[in-house]
Amino acid sequence: MREKILINAQELFLNYGFKSITMDDISNHIGISKKTIYQHFENKTTLVEAVSLHVYDTISCGIGNICSLKKNPIDEIYDIKQFVMEHLKDEKSSPQYQLQKYYPRIFSTLKKKQFEVMQDCVKVNLNRGIDQGLYLKSINVEFISRIYFNSMTALKDKELFPLDNFSMNTLMEYYLEYHLRGICTEKGLLTLNKFIKNH
Repeated sequence: MREKILINAQELFLNYGFKSITMDDISNHIGISKKTIYQHFENKTTLVEAVSLHVYDTISCGIGNICSLKKNPIDEIYDIKQFVMEHLKDEKSSPQYQLQKYYPRIFSTLKKKQFEVMQDCVKVNLNRGIDQGLYLKSINVEFISRIYFNSMTALKDKELFPLDNFSMNTLMEYYLEYHLRGICTEKGLLTLNKFIKNH
């Protein structure tokens, strides 16, 4: 039952936001009593935290699987973007922004975990890209990986990038192209342009 509550709450939170969804909404959606939910989760904050970590674990595992395929580093970046978008429902409800605003402690914990995973993943991607002649040898991998994480986090700031003006999918497309054009060799740019043309 705990898993069922978690999955259903995740679906509602990602589609409508952490703030707007109540425990009543979740119990009605599943067709169980609130009392049953409280047997597994002490309060809404506990449930939000469990859902956030569940989403994080799912995405981290998926990213790990994509990276293990050792595909072309440029394709890999876009595959990861696609996977993340599918699991975050295109972030229509801006879940990360809502976490930051209404559940800052959970947001802070999650951000640290995300940083660790993304740093490892991005550094490996950058080093493989350099080795394959797709990325410039002169780039500072440590610097680029941190800028990458920071920029990805900034894209989720709804004051900076209102959803009325930009969908999350469009923002990520723009940013990935911007990021890659800054670090690609001529060979890398040919690969990137071919990828963009085909997609």
